[in-house]
Amino acid sequence: MIIRQLTETLSVADQLELADLEAVKEAGFASVICNRPDEEGEPHADSDAMAQQAKALGLEFRYLPVNGANITDTDVADHASLLAEVPTPVLTYCRSGARCAKLWALSEAGKQDVNTLVETVDKTGLSVVDIAHRL
Repeated sequence: MIIRQLTETLSVADQLELADLEAVKEAGFASVICNRPDEEGEPHADSDAMAQQAKALGLEFRYLPVNGANITDTDVADHASLLAEVPTPVLTYCRSGARCAKLWALSEAGKQDVNTLVETVDKTGLSVVDIAHRL
């Protein structure tokens, strides 16, 4: 698990496993959002199992599956709504963390300068350059 902080209240991570949730809780996160579809790629913990484990640990959990190759405006709006709804700090995760970073950057489009968004994500080792035209 690699956690990358984007803001004071939002971080992104690569694929979490059930056992990671305890460390997520210990790190001070209040909420977890999964952006990786259950059926995507190699086997990984499904959202139902993650939700049950998160609940047992006192974490909020939301499942918003997003196709990383085709992030829609609806995906962005839904993600922004979840971020506004759940307690902070929030950890979002997907296969690598990149789709979560892109969802955040797209939700900040028009609120922050494009260069600031690109630089913020770049500092984490991820990139949103391929979607800069949408920012």
